[in-house]
Amino acid sequence: MITAEKERELRRFAADIRIECMKQFRAIGIGHVGGVMSICDLMACLYGEAMRVDPKDPHWEQRDRFIMSKGHAGPAMYAALALKGYFDPKELVTLNQPGTNLPSHTDRNRTPGVDMTTGSLGQGFSSGLGIALGCRMKKLQNDVYILLGDGECQEGQVWECAMFAPAKRLTNVIAFIDNNKLQLDGSVEDVSGVHDFGGKFREFGWQVIDVSDGNEVSQIMEAIHQAKEDREHPSMIILNTKKGKGCFFAEDVFNHNIPVAKEQAEQALAELTAYKDSL
Repeated sequence: MITAEKERELRRFAADIRIECMKQFRAIGIGHVGGVMSICDLMACLYGEAMRVDPKDPHWEQRDRFIMSKGHAGPAMYAALALKGYFDPKELVTLNQPGTNLPSHTDRNRTPGVDMTTGSLGQGFSSGLGIALGCRMKKLQNDVYILLGDGECQEGQVWECAMFAPAKRLTNVIAFIDNNKLQLDGSVEDVSGVHDFGGKFREFGWQVIDVSDGNEVSQIMEAIHQAKEDREHPSMIILNTKKGKGCFFAEDVFNHNIPVAKEQAEQALAELTAYKDSL
């Protein structure tokens, strides 16, 4: 359990991440708003509490790693990294602009703090497990965190990973599914329903933790603490989230990459700022 003070701190951090994401979208006029906003609370928990990292030394060998397998949600990671001090937050408005260090999908060669280039869905999961295996072979005492989208789990590669991690006893892996139930062109259920993520991963040999409100920092932190206590299995945490959380024009909208008018962005920023001030 986290303290009330820490819970408030993480909620405010999540609000700041959403605000910085919206500034990125305002600057470029388009973005993966829904899938970005649904994971800001997780980003706050990872970078604000759970992960062992050093912004002054992004390549510190003993650090925990985070792999954004749903690479299109990079703006949420960029915002968290900037707010933690990996780079100047003023760079955030260069998102996906010529010469930027912040491409629309995460790129380890461009952005300080990014551990793996991702974007082709499913491949980040494989890369993350390879990193976890490499860390274990080097006898590093760290964890590797991996975030998948629920639509991403329609990729066959995901299920090869589901089999591989328990077989290789990658107990240093804590993975998440952003189960916001919507993807590019409809609901996950209608496009190609995966059905019962928990049951599937459990049968492969994962510890499975279901978080009823994946946008609630106290529940996320409790799940991460539970995952860290089990060193016999890799852990899969299923976050039941709301797509577009906190953004009035993107909540529960299935469109993937959407235009963002300046007026919309300004209203969203005002609402997000008011919410943060209420905390």
